[in-house]
Amino acid sequence: MFARPSDASGGHGVSVDGVVGGSPLNVALGLSRMGTAAGLFTRISTDLLGRRLRGFMADNGVSDRYCVETDNLTTVALVETGPDGHPRYSIYCNGTADCSMEPSDIPDQLGDGVDVIHLGSFATVFEPTGNTLRTLARREADARFISFDPNVRTMVVADLDLWRQRIGEMLPLAGLVKASDEDVGLLWPGKPLEWFIEQALVAGADLAFVTRGPNGAIAGSADGRLTHVPGIAVDVVDTVGAGDTFMAACLHSLKANDLVGAGKARNADIAEVAGFAVRASALTCTRRGADLPTLAEIEAFAG
Repeated sequence: MFARPSDASGGHGVSVDGVVGGSPLNVALGLSRMGTAAGLFTRISTDLLGRRLRGFMADNGVSDRYCVETDNLTTVALVETGPDGHPRYSIYCNGTADCSMEPSDIPDQLGDGVDVIHLGSFATVFEPTGNTLRTLARREADARFISFDPNVRTMVVADLDLWRQRIGEMLPLAGLVKASDEDVGLLWPGKPLEWFIEQALVAGADLAFVTRGPNGAIAGSADGRLTHVPGIAVDVVDTVGAGDTFMAACLHSLKANDLVGAGKARNADIAEVAGFAVRASALTCTRRGADLPTLAEIEAFAG
């Protein structure tokens, strides 16, 4: 929900515009719009917002095959954007649908077409959903390519030690790891961004990326390559969904080039993958909300 001041209540009111989103859904949306089939594994509410969410998924080609219905309410995030387009979040999620997932929700088997599982944001730390997602990742890590983006949100889970612990548990399972410079600076102040990339690769990742907002991204691979990709100057409307766009673009690029699974990703042209992802993210920043671009829009975008 995008919040802005309102004249109601003597000038103390708030007007909101409801936009469908959430980090994992944004990634699935981005993949679908880029032409890579994607679905969402979550609990989804039967309430009004849940029904709107399911309709949005259907309209955008995101499969709900692995969605589990519940009467728990839908998570709501209020978003305030500053003059620079940077968002500030207030997230209401205690007992909500996607934050109450249990291991019993995990499908006994995933379809043969599922070769990538992406996990991210506070869902991997907030319980009981965090335990459920980690259980899924541990079960499937040998059979499928796991990608992970911590996407730290301290307004939901304030315990930085817990964030570090959960990230440490996820790194050995992931073939692709992405974090932002803000994530690294918050959890490991004083450490260079390249240090985090090295930690992810040593833990077993094929590829690791750190996004740097308008300054682009750093990309590293398990074979020792490291590259810095510059940012693209754009007129920023807001930065909501930019990191999710980056992740979706990385996964699309790897999938399109048959570079997921069995150590294939380490052979990727990391400058090309990160460059494509930076371009896609910059385009998202020119639009309001997590309005992720299509492949045609990315290819036509001059920056």
